[in-house]
Amino acid sequence: MSPVRHFLAIPDFSQSELVALFDLAARMKRGEYREKPLLGKTLGMIFAKSSTRTRVSFEVGAYQLGGHALFLSSRDIQLGRGEPIRDTARVLSRYLDGIMIRTYDHADVEELARYGSIPVINGLTDLLHPCQVLADLLTVREALGGWEDKVVAWIGDGNNMANSWINTAGSLGFELRLACPKGYEPNAEILQRNQKKARITVTSDPQEAARGAHVINTDVWASMGQEEEQEKRARAFQGYMVDEKLMKAADPGAIFLHCLPAHRGEEVAEAVIEGKQSRVWDQAENRLHVQKAVMATLMGKA
Repeated sequence: MSPVRHFLAIPDFSQSELVALFDLAARMKRGEYREKPLLGKTLGMIFAKSSTRTRVSFEVGAYQLGGHALFLSSRDIQLGRGEPIRDTARVLSRYLDGIMIRTYDHADVEELARYGSIPVINGLTDLLHPCQVLADLLTVREALGGWEDKVVAWIGDGNNMANSWINTAGSLGFELRLACPKGYEPNAEILQRNQKKARITVTSDPQEAARGAHVINTDVWASMGQEEEQEKRARAFQGYMVDEKLMKAADPGAIFLHCLPAHRGEEVAEAVIEGKQSRVWDQAENRLHVQKAVMATLMGKA
């Protein structure tokens, strides 16, 4: 019996597996994939954080692949009342064929995978957001033809998205520049590990990061669970808004990405997110396609 595979972070797939995943997602998006690898199977979706794109895309994706998705709020199951994660993992493994979890502590997702006997998919933690970056890279491939010889710029908080972009640059080999205020840099261990595999630089100057870049990427300044830091972060991130001036520093054919939800007038200007370089809505749609590819690969043996 082959060991259970999980998707907790981008490096869980090799470079060739990532490319195959994008190929499968593209086939699914074009309507060329008619199989139902999840027929008769159920995905349990554990949510400790609220969600729009993650919940809807996984639920719709499971249905389109012939399966069923079960919404499990942490407030409604015993996990929210103190049941150990290892116990939840072993019980749910007896009922389900896969688990997607969206929560705070990344260690909780790792423990769920360690004690579960079914595939676990990381729908988001405070450390990483790998499903979103898969959607972003599929969008880059659609808009720019690929990531080879491209420069990606991340402007803003060194958060779970920034960490996942760093992991992806290390896995796929493109150049990544991150502009983060002092004190808001990405995870040092993830950064150092991937700087050995790709050209990844961190600066405090958004213009420096954006200069000549092919992808300009940002996120909210205060993520879920950081709302009480909103005013402090707003001061720290002054000058980090992606506006028309910053986009002009990028390559003329550059695209703009944002994982949403967006705060117009804070991390991104209205003219940019609604402008001709924005690929935000393609990016949001692509969550569905890449996650279907992940579920088909892990749960359906596609």
